[in-house]
Amino acid sequence: MSIVPKADSTCVTAEDLRARPGNPARKKRQSGRGGVVYHAPMPVELDLLPTLRDLLRSDGHVTLDTMAMRSGWSRFHFHRAFRRAVGETPKQYLLRTRLERAAAALTATDTSLLAISRAVGFKSHEVFARAFRRHFGRTPQRYRVYALADASKSTRARHRKLVLSAGPCIGLHHFTLNPVHRRSSMSLLSIERKEIAPMPFLFVRRQTARSELSQTLAECFGVVFPHCMKAGLAMAGFPLARYPAVGPGLITVEAGIPLVEPTTPVGDMQYCELPGGPAVFAVHGGPYDQLGDTHAAIERWIQEKNLRVAGPPWEWYVTDPGEHPDPKDWRTHVYYPLAA
Repeated sequence: MSIVPKADSTCVTAEDLRARPGNPARKKRQSGRGGVVYHAPMPVELDLLPTLRDLLRSDGHVTLDTMAMRSGWSRFHFHRAFRRAVGETPKQYLLRTRLERAAAALTATDTSLLAISRAVGFKSHEVFARAFRRHFGRTPQRYRVYALADASKSTRARHRKLVLSAGPCIGLHHFTLNPVHRRSSMSLLSIERKEIAPMPFLFVRRQTARSELSQTLAECFGVVFPHCMKAGLAMAGFPLARYPAVGPGLITVEAGIPLVEPTTPVGDMQYCELPGGPAVFAVHGGPYDQLGDTHAAIERWIQEKNLRVAGPPWEWYVTDPGEHPDPKDWRTHVYYPLAA
């Protein structure tokens, strides 16, 4: 069977396409020479998630050609789509996540630097030490002493778990799916009233259009998360976004990281304490672009219970889309603070 290239399209083998089930955009037609032409669509965020998962589970020695071949697209198209979706090149992404994994291990374990460098994919300790210092501004030895200096063992362990889960997908929250991947099932999995504790919150505030929300969240998280890592701040939870104002055109969003201890903001960042006390807690299951249905259901529930909202709601993104590529497995915790 011949594969005939065509301008502005990515051509792959029939076996490659069959290895990508559920892709309705693939097309087949007869070529002028009697062969079959397969045209793979341009990759989108959802298509790249399995590749991110493979990257995170690899030993770090993965080439761009290997990643492109696994995805079924050309090297050029894969690189361009990856950067558009993730905000980094594959090389930058892999280096950052490897160094963040190393930093988390330094704060939570007594493992030797050599063992940590090898565990995250560096063959040479010297190369690891130079890359770490360029990224974090400190040597691995000084970072181990400085970061989370007064934190308990349990806080360090939780911080490490959060870094491993949140870091790889820090720019992937709230991206939209094409209609093929949307599901019509109910997105509200559970709802209840509960007491919550106040929580320090470091964030960046932006105004954005709904169509630009995913990009805006990626930019905000991309400021706060690296700062927390470099400053050695203990994280208390997954990235979250609070919505102080929602207008017909623009949304005001405060996107950042909840912390264990108060901190002083720098640059564009701001600091506040998320309120404690009574709140409505709901679990959203499924794609982010169905969160509007969950918010509507929560507001109806609040009205039926004769409750009064006491502040803006926030969404807590507790699932790593890279580790769980299927949108039906994504979970978002939604909070509405209530008047006492």
